[in-house]
Amino acid sequence: MKKILSILLAGAMLAGCVLTGCSDSSSSKSDSSDGNTAKVADPIEGVKATASTDKYRNYYEIFVNSFCDSNGDETGDLQGIISQLDYLNDGDPNSGDDLGVDAIWLTPIMPSKSYHKYDVEDYYNIDPDFGTLDDFDKLIEECHKRGINVILDLVLNHASSKNPLFTKAVEEVADNKLDGNAEYFEIHKASYFDSDTQTISLGNGYACEANFSQEMPEWNLNSKKTREEFTKVAKFWLDRGVDGFRLDACKYFTNKETDGTEFLKWFYDTCKGIKEDVYMVGENWTDDSDIQELYKSGIDSQFAFKFSTSTGTIISNIISQGGMATAKKIMNYDNKMTESNPNAINAMFLSNHDQVRSGNALESQGLSSQKLAAAVYMLAPGNPFIYYGEEIGIKAPNTTNDAAYRTQMVFDSDNLPDIYVNGIGEEAEVPTGGGVKQQLADKDSLLNYYRRIITIKNQNPEIARGRIVGTQGFDDKTVGAYYVEYEDSKLLIIHNFSKKDAKELTITDDMIKNATLRADLIPESSSKHTELKDGKISVPPQSTVIIKSAE
Repeated sequence: MKKILSILLAGAMLAGCVLTGCSDSSSSKSDSSDGNTAKVADPIEGVKATASTDKYRNYYEIFVNSFCDSNGDETGDLQGIISQLDYLNDGDPNSGDDLGVDAIWLTPIMPSKSYHKYDVEDYYNIDPDFGTLDDFDKLIEECHKRGINVILDLVLNHASSKNPLFTKAVEEVADNKLDGNAEYFEIHKASYFDSDTQTISLGNGYACEANFSQEMPEWNLNSKKTREEFTKVAKFWLDRGVDGFRLDACKYFTNKETDGTEFLKWFYDTCKGIKEDVYMVGENWTDDSDIQELYKSGIDSQFAFKFSTSTGTIISNIISQGGMATAKKIMNYDNKMTESNPNAINAMFLSNHDQVRSGNALESQGLSSQKLAAAVYMLAPGNPFIYYGEEIGIKAPNTTNDAAYRTQMVFDSDNLPDIYVNGIGEEAEVPTGGGVKQQLADKDSLLNYYRRIITIKNQNPEIARGRIVGTQGFDDKTVGAYYVEYEDSKLLIIHNFSKKDAKELTITDDMIKNATLRADLIPESSSKHTELKDGKISVPPQSTVIIKSAE
């Protein structure tokens, strides 16, 4: 049965909390009398939020190394995350002292010699850099108290060359034994591989596929032994309270002998047999047709990469003010994916740990553009994934280095963290509006805009769960508008991509009958809230309005 959360999310995000560093594992709380706190207007006066009792949630990606260091060793850790859970969601529906997310994705936390941990040596433990299994159990406990689900990054395509199963396989292949541990991995005669396939030479004329690096041998996903091992791994973590997995490198599940869709269906079904309401999202950075094919496995979500990155649909169209084009692309993508899996939950995001941060890409466009980008991807159907720090506009100090994309989280720009990712000695880039503490005190900050978006979503479950049933052009290419329907409710979501001009729009009964204004998102708090009167509404530049049928 699906787990019913006992904690209702806040209907209104009120006073901002004052967050400091991460020197201990106790969450900080604000004093409402502090002069640095600020009120955030209730989007819909008197309307309560709904708790998520299904798989629809607002996710927050945490690159564990970089988020919060609890012990002063210059590396983020699990206790550091625990210390900041009240920032993400304090679990108190009356406090409003949080961002409001209700799920987190942790990048790999299993033992590994690399800083990114995507080459796993032991699938049943926590890397000492991050803590212990006891720390992890405490994190799960504290998250679930707050109504936060936790999914783990699970690497099933490849392991570490130091993984004991692989080191034993190498020993056995040296003795010409191929019916033991070699069966766990893509080990074949060297002549088996194409010239463009990267491999690890094992001697005796044998090699193992290794598309990512010489330290990452690839699992044989067809092997009965491998599948038995993965079943044990999944059960180990799901039994500890994990709510699901983010699957790394799904694109590579398909090779000469493995049907990636069949393997993913097997793994998803296996996990559902352990935990019925398990949630699974796949990384499949490829063409739409390949994503559609993998959705046939039944997997809940796959990341919508075409809408992300500095050159992706959302940021490119915000720069070019292409609102109508954006709405059509979101609708077409949603329709294609649900053709393959009617239960598909699209996973939209702006950037992640492998990409230039959205703060870098949109800095020159101004704060209003960053706010509009947030509204566009957060209000699309499905589960949005916020990359940690994106909500305060963190920038990468170097836009050509992966480690720089994973730079330190800034909770207080007057007290920068001593976290150095992969040996990078640069200090964190201070966001234009400051850190979390500073932005909570500024009613016009990007952070408070994200909080408002999440509040509106929690008050309107149709936004995430609805299916797009059409677009509305308004004869203006800068206006992006589409309809979503969920159960007996219909919404019209309108984004004004124009940087300078308000849009005077007419809402007729043919568009949406008995229309009422549900909420608005306006970049400047000094601007008046919009009003729908006699079928007319004025949408300010780079603003969003949500209209609902009163039927």
